Amino acid sequence: MRTVLTANQLGKVLKGYRREQKLTQTATGETVGLLQKTVSRLERDTETASIESLFKLMSALNLEMRINRKGEASTNNKQSKVEW
Repeated sequence: MRTVLTANQLGKVLKGYRREQKLTQTATGETVGLLQKTVSRLERDTETASIESLFKLMSALNLEMRINRKGEASTNNKQSKVEW
């Protein structure tokens, strides 16, 4: 698990996970309906990315988001019961 505190860090982490899986931006995007240029933008300019595109990219990389309070143990497995 990697801790991300800024949009810039998020882009680098996403790129790192994609490269670990030996995937191109094109191949990654195709699995979830994103263009290569969208994947590129998410990796280098996450601040302007849409939440929907971000979650699509995370899905393509088999990643999930967990939100913790700063300083809270990341091994906390409590499930939130927030309903949309």
